[in-house]
Amino acid sequence: MAVMTRTADSSRAADPDVIPRGPIAKTKLFFRRYWKRGAPGQPTAPWALNFAYTMWVVAFAFKVLGSSWDMSWHFRFIRDDLAPPHLINTVGTGIVVVLVMIHTYTGLGCDKRSLRLMQAGMATFLVAGPLDVLNHRINGLDLTAWSPSHLLLYLGTGIMLAGVLDGWLKLSTPGRTRTVVLVALWTFFLENTFFPNGQQEYGILGLRAWERGVPEAEPSLLEFAAQQIGHPVDRDAVLHFTMPIADWVYPLWGIGVSALILALARHTIGRSWAATTVAGLYVGYRLLIWPLLLGSGFPVSTVPCYLLAVGVAVDLAFRIGRDHRALTAATGALLVTASGYGTLLLQAQFRPWILGDAHTESAPPVAYWTIPITLVAVGLLWWAAPPATRWLSTRLARHRPATTLPDAVL
Repeated sequence: MAVMTRTADSSRAADPDVIPRGPIAKTKLFFRRYWKRGAPGQPTAPWALNFAYTMWVVAFAFKVLGSSWDMSWHFRFIRDDLAPPHLINTVGTGIVVVLVMIHTYTGLGCDKRSLRLMQAGMATFLVAGPLDVLNHRINGLDLTAWSPSHLLLYLGTGIMLAGVLDGWLKLSTPGRTRTVVLVALWTFFLENTFFPNGQQEYGILGLRAWERGVPEAEPSLLEFAAQQIGHPVDRDAVLHFTMPIADWVYPLWGIGVSALILALARHTIGRSWAATTVAGLYVGYRLLIWPLLLGSGFPVSTVPCYLLAVGVAVDLAFRIGRDHRALTAATGALLVTASGYGTLLLQAQFRPWILGDAHTESAPPVAYWTIPITLVAVGLLWWAAPPATRWLSTRLARHRPATTLPDAVL
């Protein structure tokens, strides 16, 4: 009986049409079957394509977890290159490097453009990392999420995500898996783009905590930050540490730029309420980590719940405008601006009583004179987007490589 079982197992493993379960078994099968040099655009078995892009999702999940904790960490401790959040982020980076190497060597799961974007994004990120470390070595604390070295990190991640989205859109077949991965990738793209706004979301609560006499930051961090501007540890020094960004940046970036990303997500996913789903997943994630950070004694942020209203506005604009380009753009600009700023104003009226201060805001300070700027900018950019996306869609359809050859042939 044991002999028969071993024979059945060995014949099953040798069957080219049998795909094993589990990441380790799939990794072994991939390298055994496909590890050979090839140009970008090689036909890729559906299971291998899905496995590769699932690993991309896992890699970005590690990066999001690490970066979320990293922002909170830096509002409490002086920077440490080997801090746990950095190590979690490094796991994601390591997976990314391996994936780009595999795509580059085998030519599987990508075409020339998507591969170039992956490579360019990885190179930008790997250059930005040492530059950020060097910047801290020279200048001490980097007090803003908007610094040049940090922006390079976001840019590199964004370019990588663009390459992954490009490859998945070209190579995946319609169905639930395609939609789920697209939603996940766009959620990561939104998180990466929105991330710098966390400076204000953590900063406003950090400032209020100091004002009520229970600072979240360690004394050594506050002293170090104050020394950088030649101040004692007073409100001006804490304000410079926690809230160094002008009030007009937060709404323009959080509402205007996020709306354009959600519109692109809705267009590429092609499903009703796709923008709402992407925004909801991101807001849901922020709501999930909030009590985890609070319970472990780390600083928390205000949560951008208004993004959910922006997502709904984007989806409604697509439904109302349908195929009318100008109507969609005009409707989108009006709905996004009204719902985004209106919900942000409403959110600011609530107080996170769990933090023990009736005067603690639920949103950072906002310059409401930016409303007409957001309205015009979103409308114009949304109006200009369809010709570009139609041109891109035509090229994707024309150059789409074959991806569904039987595993036995591959």
